[in-house]
Amino acid sequence: MMGSIKGLERFDSPGKGRGLRVTRPFKVGELLFSCPAYSHVLSVKERGCYCEFCFTRTQHLARCGKCKKAFYCNVKCQKGDWAMHKLECSAMVAFGENWCPSEISRLVARILAKKKMQKERCVCEKMLLIGEMQSHTEDEDNEKREMTEADIARFHRFYSKHLDVPDHKELLTLFSQVGCNGFTIEDDELSHLGTAVYPDMALINHSCLPSVIVTYKGTSAEVRAVQDMKPGDEVLISYIDLLYPTDDRNNRLRESYYFLCDCQECKSKSKDKAKLKVRKQSDSIEPDVINNMVRYARKTIREFQEFKHTKNILHELLEMCEQSLEEMGAVFDDSNVYMLHMMYQAMGICMYMQDLDGAIRYGEKLLKPYSHLYPPYSLNVSSVYLKLGRLYLGLERQSACTSALKKAMAIMEVAHGKDHFYIEELRKMIAQK
Repeated sequence: MMGSIKGLERFDSPGKGRGLRVTRPFKVGELLFSCPAYSHVLSVKERGCYCEFCFTRTQHLARCGKCKKAFYCNVKCQKGDWAMHKLECSAMVAFGENWCPSEISRLVARILAKKKMQKERCVCEKMLLIGEMQSHTEDEDNEKREMTEADIARFHRFYSKHLDVPDHKELLTLFSQVGCNGFTIEDDELSHLGTAVYPDMALINHSCLPSVIVTYKGTSAEVRAVQDMKPGDEVLISYIDLLYPTDDRNNRLRESYYFLCDCQECKSKSKDKAKLKVRKQSDSIEPDVINNMVRYARKTIREFQEFKHTKNILHELLEMCEQSLEEMGAVFDDSNVYMLHMMYQAMGICMYMQDLDGAIRYGEKLLKPYSHLYPPYSLNVSSVYLKLGRLYLGLERQSACTSALKKAMAIMEVAHGKDHFYIEELRKMIAQK
């Protein structure tokens, strides 16, 4: 029997299908609801830094005695995770370095194991069951289907000994459901920690003018208002990065979620001119020159992402950023989103290379346009302030550090709530300054 969440109701959203709306007023920063994960998985890259079970970051983690790969806060967390970890533990030992299922495959395995153990409706399924999540298997193109088939082949290789694997059609559906409804769990700097599914949150539709934001406390998701909401208002999040112009956003939505957005921002394209700002010159720049540079920018971003995932050679990645910024800078203003994209990448690379001054130089260029182009209370903005604050601290620039951390905290108190441990950590850092 379907349950309910106080202050919310499920409804048929015009043009969108199922949705959630509020039944009472909510103020900016107010918590609409919290949702535990139906199933979650920690990224392999974060092993040794975070507890596999609760996602707590600590230096005092205990290692699994068998596989030596998984880490836990304590025995309680290790026991709590065993039903899921045993799906991988012996396989990681057997396959060694050849053990390489995708994160989505790992999550699918855990969902199947949870379904088998589940006796009753989960607390995260008050309004929507896990099996009722939207699937788009019929919408996938050949390239996407081939990727899914490759994932399924690896899934069979690594999990068939420990799971009752359903038939191929059911697996295709589940992979599609997780791909379209999975949430990326991120830390305070928006670094990827893992992936999870929250059935009730799968009811929340997209808008480029979101009314709420999703943040995480461990593996639980929290939904807070970023606009004042009145009864009847739909609960809307952004599925994508909102920095980019309308055409780019809708291309991403079509490729990943199989729909186009018709929110007011997509209809009016009110920020597109600012997002695609060109450099002021004595002679106006011809439209063909601008269009060619936009194509160059999009191509360069794709190539950069491919190179980052395949080779990840830091000095070559930084060189790609610098070359593209020089090329685009002949036409685009520094606040153009394609310039900002490559500056953000360059900032991250400089941080990895321990070039604090370089990271600060790029980060400081991001702040003003980010604050203008992103919606209010954007974590994309707070994360840059946070990174800069920590970089300033490393260079003992105390005043700049405190200022940046306070600006990050002003956003994060709304997005995460004033009692979140990220906020407590920030308060301690600021007090110590």
